[in-house]
Amino acid sequence: MAMSSSVDVIICAYTHERWELLCRAVESVRQQTRPPRHIFVCIDHNDSLFARCQQRWPAAVQPVGPPVRVLRNRFAGRLGSARNTAAEQVDSVVTAFLDDDAEAGPTWLATLMSVYEGSAAVAVGGAPRPRFETGRPGWFPLEFDWVFGCHYRGLPESRQPIEHLIGASMSVRTAALRAVGGFHSDDHDDMDLSHRIAATYGAAAVVYEPSAQISHFVPAVRVTWRYFWRRCYTINRGKVRAFADMEEAGNLAAELRFARLMVSAVTGRLLRAVRGDGNALAQAGAIVAGLGAAGLGHLHGKLDLRRGRLPESLTVGLEPA
Repeated sequence: MAMSSSVDVIICAYTHERWELLCRAVESVRQQTRPPRHIFVCIDHNDSLFARCQQRWPAAVQPVGPPVRVLRNRFAGRLGSARNTAAEQVDSVVTAFLDDDAEAGPTWLATLMSVYEGSAAVAVGGAPRPRFETGRPGWFPLEFDWVFGCHYRGLPESRQPIEHLIGASMSVRTAALRAVGGFHSDDHDDMDLSHRIAATYGAAAVVYEPSAQISHFVPAVRVTWRYFWRRCYTINRGKVRAFADMEEAGNLAAELRFARLMVSAVTGRLLRAVRGDGNALAQAGAIVAGLGAAGLGHLHGKLDLRRGRLPESLTVGLEPA
């Protein structure tokens, strides 16, 4: 991929509650050292937010820099459908995705694009770093930062192939995105895309570059015990259907490796607790509880799948390039 290869950025939004965060997300993309050709803001089934975005970024009057185009999600689904809607409009070589509650560092796009140059990478993700509204609780283990969509302990700390990219900060060659039919899942769209790209182009085609960093806002409600265990449960319940829809493309290698790593993580925390670390015992308990909730969610998902109670996968996709 030549240095002149183009990139567009997609940001999806659904609520007025994140308005200031959305504006900051768009502005962070406009300030990139390697700016995109276009920024697509796709609004997910919220007419008043769509109108507000049109007023903020009118099509006829744009400041200097990459233009912002405001779109409506034209499908019945949620995030995966909104991303598919925007991706239909992309005509750049690479499509990048940023969450509406995240801010990209100034070299985010340049770093992502550098991975494609001279390599076989087909999808490249960066590292969302948490920006806490009220601070990290002492009991919350770094290994579970995936609960709020951030880089977590256990992920590579240098550029490496990986099974799952994090949807808050990821990119993909546009032709490949269309070749796999776009996003097939609303709740697990990043995982689904990563597995389908790896199955089609090889495991080395999905690359994690942690130096491509964004700041991902974590509100106070997401660092509560209630949110923690419910998220561990619901994510893993939903994964069952997502993996079933992937068929041969899906595998549990990342989940099984994470579970094995947590055994040593708990052991390490208990040793630290013995040495007087006041938070270590609470973190060990949270790890065990999180794994337990994930296991229960997986079992419930299996039962849902057998009974046909899980929501259907997306039936919309993208046409091949």
